[in-house]
Order: sequence, then structure tokens, then C-alpha cells
Amino acid sequence: MNYYSLPELEKHLRQNGLRPTRQRLELAKMIFSQGNRHIAAEELYEEAVKSNVPISLATVYNTLHQFTEAGLLRIIAVEGSKTWFDTNTSDHYHFYIEGENRILDIPCSLKGSPIIENLPQPPEGMEISHVDLIIRLRPKT
Repeated sequence: MNYYSLPELEKHLRQNGLRPTRQRLELAKMIFSQGNRHIAAEELYEEAVKSNVPISLATVYNTLHQFTEAGLLRIIAVEGSKTWFDTNTSDHYHFYIEGENRILDIPCSLKGSPIIENLPQPPEGMEISHVDLIIRLRPKT
């Protein structure tokens, strides 16, 4: 999902129930104008500082979580490591490269996937909302 102009970003934020404040617009421009990417809050904060955007790290975290709640981003958490925010909110898997602390998309169709087709049935009154799969990689020894 790419939105390059500020009017488009502003419209998109409004459509997703977010007030397009100056700081949200600045962060949205940094996040969504570079195509699909995985970004950590600290990295986005560093980009903002380099771009002379006056913002706190707490505001960056809050904004990323607001974007996630609005469906604009997806959280990828690798236990004991790091949390990334993914601009690609479609269903897909991820590779995590150990030692490099890096995430890569695995483009695939989840429809008919043996992993998805063989999930256990959720309890009565519940439905599966999302499946996260992270495959850890390391160099061969």
C-alpha cells in the first residue's frame, strides 16, 4: 500500500478513523512512501530525527500502534528479539534471519496451504482472525 501525496495520506488516515495530525502525516509519509517494508519504532524515530521532524519516541510508538489498530500496519514480533511494523497487511509469511535481526516477506497464497488447512478448530463462538508464521533462518554450518 503506497500513498505518496499528503492529500492522499490525509484522506487515507481519515478513512481509517484517524485524525490526520501533522505528526501522523509526517510518520505516514515516511512509512508508506517507500513501498512494503518492515520498520521498528526506533528506526522510524531515527528517520524522523534525520528529517528534522520534531517528535518523541513515545509518539512514534503510539502512532505505530494506532496505525496497527486502524489496520494500516501489521505487527511482527519475534520473541525475545524485536518488534517490527509491516506495511504489507495482506496474508503472508516471514523469514527471520537470526544474527542479522532481519525480516523478509515470503509471498504466498494462504488459501489451500497445508499449514492453514490443518489448523485446529477454534473454541465455540470464536474464529481465527489471523495466522502469523515466522520461519527462522541461519547460515549453514
